[in-house]
Amino acid sequence: MDILLVGSGGREHALAWKISQSPLVDRLYCAPGNPGIAKVATCLPDYKANDAEGLTRLARELKVGLVVVGPEVALEAGLADRLTAAGIPCFGPTARAAQLETSKAFSKAFMARHEIPTAHYGVYDRIKDAKAALKVFKPPYVIKADGLAAGKGVAISPDRHDGEAEIERMLGGRFGAAGARVVIEEFMAGEEGSLFALCDGKRAVLFGGAQDHKRAFDGDLGPNTGGMGAYSPAPVFDEALVMAANRRIVQPTLKAMALEGTPYRGVLYAGLMSTDEGPKVVEFNARFGDPECQVLMMRMAGDIVPYLLACAQGDVSRLPEPAFKSGTVICVVMAAKGYPDSPIEGSLIRGAEQDFGPHVQVFHAGTHRDEDGMLTAVGGRVLNICAEGEDIVEARERAYEAVRKIDWPGGFNRTDIGWRALERE
Repeated sequence: MDILLVGSGGREHALAWKISQSPLVDRLYCAPGNPGIAKVATCLPDYKANDAEGLTRLARELKVGLVVVGPEVALEAGLADRLTAAGIPCFGPTARAAQLETSKAFSKAFMARHEIPTAHYGVYDRIKDAKAALKVFKPPYVIKADGLAAGKGVAISPDRHDGEAEIERMLGGRFGAAGARVVIEEFMAGEEGSLFALCDGKRAVLFGGAQDHKRAFDGDLGPNTGGMGAYSPAPVFDEALVMAANRRIVQPTLKAMALEGTPYRGVLYAGLMSTDEGPKVVEFNARFGDPECQVLMMRMAGDIVPYLLACAQGDVSRLPEPAFKSGTVICVVMAAKGYPDSPIEGSLIRGAEQDFGPHVQVFHAGTHRDEDGMLTAVGGRVLNICAEGEDIVEARERAYEAVRKIDWPGGFNRTDIGWRALERE
């Protein structure tokens, strides 16, 4: 079978790396891809991830048996809808189903309708009304842009003055159309983690958990980002919490989406807060998290392709529970200086493509080859340094040892990835 993977980031490199190992795959294509993906797939750089019409035409021309959608922008553009209409199996939800991620207002209203546990909220499209709503909520204030903002559209404001300033920035055009509305939520105290489920429209197979690090700097300081690191398994997801989340959140969500005429196929990412009242939804994503996908792909012991295909074809019932390796996998994100606000592009990266040994993988997230074939930075998050170990301590040591071997003065990274798990050791 030939497969087309859509996307160009670290998540897609990890997926390409895992998919390429499958004996079911004859040829793997990636549009647009990146220099790291080019080592395991044929990259087609002339396509953009949100070009639903062009990608559907490409999939038809290549006669692929499956399209795997990586980024949320492709889902919002309706790529899954077009592929389905063309009779091409697609791993990823329709644009309407993907609103669980692409519109926070939609997602919150959906959860309210179906009594899926989450924080109390309000939706506002005028600065005056949003500021007035701060009287209803207690600080710290959680303020989110309604639409897609590359993981940067969430602010946690410690006081009313900061909250009002953030409202002005968001509704004032900081995120363009994505910030035309804001969602203000009550702050939920607890520990956050990400739980994944592979869905066929009717059924869901749990696919492990991970813990992300959203803030840019050590100590969970600085602005929110798309994610500066992750590790799996996440100790916060003990068996009781996972069972409760599956019973109260994952299965009801899948059932309710089908009842509303928007059956959900693909991976459902539930960002959860472990609270005194049980797990509650922080947010849903309609695709694999980034960098959570990277650690999950390294942990998975079997072939990923049968699961992707079963979701696309609408029947995961015959598949066994996914198997994962023992031990821990950690990912350290190396980002360009200035990220997330104004990352500096074009800086030279040396040493990222050396052999780091069997326990380390470097996934490319924002790289480019210049005319001389040298690797340069073209994005905010640029490299994902992933390592496996018997426990968080060993995995962490291996990852940071690899980070130190990379010569990139134009980049930075957090040095405390995995600190919550380390505290449990």
